[in-house]
Amino acid sequence: MIIVAHPMFLLLLFLSLLTSTGQMVFAKGKDNVKEACSVTRYQSLCVHSLSHFSNTAGRSPSKWARAGVSVSIGEVKNVKAYIAELKRHGHMKGRNKIALSDCAESFADALDELHRSLGVLRRLSKSTFSTQMGDLNTWISAALTDEDTCLEGFEGENKKHVEVLQNRVQNVSYITSNALALVNKLATTGLGSINDP
Repeated sequence: MIIVAHPMFLLLLFLSLLTSTGQMVFAKGKDNVKEACSVTRYQSLCVHSLSHFSNTAGRSPSKWARAGVSVSIGEVKNVKAYIAELKRHGHMKGRNKIALSDCAESFADALDELHRSLGVLRRLSKSTFSTQMGDLNTWISAALTDEDTCLEGFEGENKKHVEVLQNRVQNVSYITSNALALVNKLATTGLGSINDP
């Protein structure tokens, strides 16, 4: 005896399987980002800023480190653009104008250090892994220092723009701190996730 299922039943069965599979992939991706971010200081910010890398990074410490540095680069570019806008529109006067120029220079340096770091993360090698991890730690730490240095020298004048800048710089510092934690996780995890070209 052959039983033939109704076409609508088959369609509903297929859609339910598809939906549950999609939910399982989403849940697994969410677990991946939470696991990766567990080593960071600002975990909720990490999960929020890196969640779209969940499926591509999986459980790979090197991919999470690259993702962290990439997001940090994007945020540094945003703050750098805001600083340029403040300079262009002349929102800062006197000492704050000088501090803003210093801040722009600090963020240019931070961006260079983060780009250099991303370049190294893209070509990790088992033979130079230890040296690369040392360089990454130095450069990302320097980027953090540059970001923090940005806010030195501002006075209370034009408080609104200074406060907005402080909030943006603090946010990017947290994101860069998370990137450094992800790189340090890669350093402690070791060579298991690295493939030489």
